[in-house]
Amino acid sequence: MSISDFIKEIKVECTEFINEKKWMRKKFAWQEGYGVFSYSHSHLDNVIRYINNQERKHQRKTFRAEYLEMLDKFGILFEDKYVFDFFE
Repeated sequence: MSISDFIKEIKVECTEFINEKKWMRKKFAWQEGYGVFSYSHSHLDNVIRYINNQERKHQRKTFRAEYLEMLDKFGILFEDKYVFDFFE
């Protein structure tokens, strides 16, 4: 499965779930686009550790700050107007 198809499926399923649960006052919808960072299998332990510590990490650094740091780390050029909105 391609990454774009996988992300599309996640967005569709999550949208239906959130709207069925009526967790939002208005109808929930995703922003356009997404960001994906991939790692090789040899980095799997690091990825698992990152996920397990993510909540604690975001107490010290916002998701926005971390995301922009990752774009910089991977040398990804971007324009602020194309970076998704953050809710923090």
